[in-house]
Amino acid sequence: MPKPPRVLISAPHRSSGKSTVSLGLCAALRRRGLVVQPFKKGPDYIDPMWLSAAAARSCRNLDFYLMGPEAVTATLARAARGADLCVIEGNMGFFGGMDPAGSDSTAALARLVSAPAVLVINTRGMTRGVAALVRGHLALEPGTPVAGVILNRVRGRRHEDKLRDALARYTPEVRVLGAVPDQPEVLIRERHLGLVPVDEDRGLLPVVERAADLVSRYVDLDRLLETAASAPPLPRVPADPAPPPAPRVRLGVARDRAFTFYYAENLEALARAGAELVPVDLIRDTALPDVRGLYIGGGFPEVFMAELEANAAMRRAVRDAAEAGMPVYAECGGLLYLGRSITYRGRTCAMAGVLPLDATMHARPMGHGYMLLECLADTPWCRRGARIRAHEFHHSRVESLGKVEFAYGVARGRGVDGRRDGILYKNVLASYAHLHGGAEQAWARGLVSLALSWR
Repeated sequence: MPKPPRVLISAPHRSSGKSTVSLGLCAALRRRGLVVQPFKKGPDYIDPMWLSAAAARSCRNLDFYLMGPEAVTATLARAARGADLCVIEGNMGFFGGMDPAGSDSTAALARLVSAPAVLVINTRGMTRGVAALVRGHLALEPGTPVAGVILNRVRGRRHEDKLRDALARYTPEVRVLGAVPDQPEVLIRERHLGLVPVDEDRGLLPVVERAADLVSRYVDLDRLLETAASAPPLPRVPADPAPPPAPRVRLGVARDRAFTFYYAENLEALARAGAELVPVDLIRDTALPDVRGLYIGGGFPEVFMAELEANAAMRRAVRDAAEAGMPVYAECGGLLYLGRSITYRGRTCAMAGVLPLDATMHARPMGHGYMLLECLADTPWCRRGARIRAHEFHHSRVESLGKVEFAYGVARGRGVDGRRDGILYKNVLASYAHLHGGAEQAWARGLVSLALSWR
């Protein structure tokens, strides 16, 4: 049975510093010559980009709702092969989640994969109370493997001594693995969906090295590795899926600064369906390459809308291809690009004009969280009545929508209009829903099948 050493980094609540610590750990341990496999709990694109950059190894998502417990365990075991250590970054607070009983929390993930949990605690304004906080985490759900803490935002030696003394007195079974001072220069810039994606701007990479310096100096990496090595073997996992066949069709994938949101499992699902993936830069390229289909993922097209508008040749190429019947699958940011225009911060820029809609960006989220979709009819993308789990996170709203067909009814979530999602036009499917290829692959098979039949 596989026994990868592993540690889960979480926190009592958001904004405690767990992302900085997770990044720093991955990069600091890689400096030591270790192969580090990162994971991120929950539906997320941006944090995994940073973790991938820090570890120099592709981060994988672990999500109860989208994948189910068995797939979570199998994903961890398969991705861990060849790694010396797994670092799992939690989401929300340690006990947070949709289920009031906690079945989908980061604590539940720690129990499922038997990963020793390390809590990053924002200690600003806190002394003896830190022991009450940790004792509560030990007591709320007995059997949850809380193994250590990293004290963050420590104000100085005297503050650190008080925190350590309280924990030694009241929670001696929990290791203090580090005490990190305030370091604002290590912070990553944020935007309306969270951190700025490192795949959008590689000039942000020095932040990773600063985080590694911070963790190397203030965290006891040797004791952390001992904690990770205490993890028991994982249960046996299902056999690996068959290797991808020889490619049968070339598919374009928008990979540029505007479109960076792709799950590795989605790209793998397309490869298993018979696709050779060809990168397309919708900002710089002036024509589509020799492909028979196009996948436009999510991202921040609104931030780069002026550059996208300026590339009139590519916008025309995408519109002409879609009008000619080329299959196109688009998620969220891709949906916006296929529309007529995007309005953001008082400015409007033209997009590809494939779909009869305009999109306006708003200050607050227009759709945020998990989705449950039901297919409304038999299409190449899904069968009537099929139920699909997905997620959405968008600040845009579709306006002045013309007459269109929809692929999905929305049982949970917002979608395009609160009731429906998945706009169909010729061989185009454009949706606010983000699907995860670790569980839902009908769209990938449909895209490849359409591409094979299109001339």
